[in-house]
Amino acid sequence: MANRKKRGRDLHGLFVLDKPLGMSSNQALQRVKYLFNAKKAGHTGTLDPLATGVLVICFGRATKAAEHIVGSSKSYYVRAKLGQKTTTGDAEGEVVAESKVTAEQYQQLEAVVAQFIGEIEQIPPMFSALKHDGQPLYKLAREGVEVERQARMVNIYAIKELTQDQAANTFDMVVDCSKGTYIRTLVEDIGEVLGCGAHIDILRRTRVGGFDKSMTIDELEQRQQKPGVDIARLLQPLEMAFAEYPRIVVKEGLLQLLEAGKLLSLSGTAGSPFVAIYNSNGIFRGLGHVNEAGSVKFQNFSGHLMQI
Repeated sequence: MANRKKRGRDLHGLFVLDKPLGMSSNQALQRVKYLFNAKKAGHTGTLDPLATGVLVICFGRATKAAEHIVGSSKSYYVRAKLGQKTTTGDAEGEVVAESKVTAEQYQQLEAVVAQFIGEIEQIPPMFSALKHDGQPLYKLAREGVEVERQARMVNIYAIKELTQDQAANTFDMVVDCSKGTYIRTLVEDIGEVLGCGAHIDILRRTRVGGFDKSMTIDELEQRQQKPGVDIARLLQPLEMAFAEYPRIVVKEGLLQLLEAGKLLSLSGTAGSPFVAIYNSNGIFRGLGHVNEAGSVKFQNFSGHLMQI
C-alpha cells in the first residue's frame, strides 16, 4: 500500500517572520509552513525580495483575520540613494538617469521630505503586485509593458530619524504610513521634487499594526530542531490581529445579545469601523463592525483562537 502524503497539522494562530533578503514573500511563507508542518497558511501583504522585515503569517482559521492585518498601519526603515533613477525604483533595477547631487539639494532635503507627510496622492509603481487584467504589474513591467495606473490616496503619518550621508549620496529615514503606501514611489517622488532622482537602496519593514517583534527563518529552524520543543507554541492568538482597533469590555448579558445577532449601541466605538470586544474577565470574544449610526454588529471569533 502506497504511503499517504503527510497532510500537516491543524494549527490556528499568527507567526511574525523577519523575512530575509532575496526571498519572495511566498517562498518565505512556504518555508515557514513547512517548518511548522501546517496544513494551511497564508501571508498578509507582499514584501519585495529586496525588502526584509516583518511579515505576518496566518495559520488555519487565523487566515480569516488576514484582511485586518493587511489594512493595518506600517513602519519602514529606508535608505535612499540620491542622484540615480532606476527602472524598478530600487537598487535591483538598471540606472536610467544619473545626475550630480548638489549641496543645495541636500539643504532642501528636510523641507522636501516634510511635504510628503500627511494625506498624499500616489501612483502605484509598475513593479508592484497590483493586477491589470489579471496580470501582476511587475510581470508586465519585466516585459517592457507599461499601463496606466489609477492614483490613490495614502497617509504618511510621520517621517522621522532623517539622516544624510553626502559622501555616499544617501539619506536614511523611518516612515510610519497607512496601508497601500508604496515606499519606492515615496522615494522616487522625493527625488523628483529635489530634481536629482532617487531610488531605494535598503528597505526594512519594522512594524505591521501591533506586530514589531519578529523571528528569522534561521532562528525558527534552530528552535524546531531542539528535542522536545514544539514551535507551535510560538504562535500568537488571532486577537493580536485587531491590536489597532479600540478595545471595549462588554458585560455578559450584552454579549449574549450581540452573539444572537442583535445590533447594539456601545460606548467606546466612536472613530473606528471596528472594535475588539472582550468580556469582563479580559477574554477576547469577537470583532464588532461599527456602522454609520454607531451600532455594533458582532463577528464571532471564539472558534478562531489559537489552538495547539
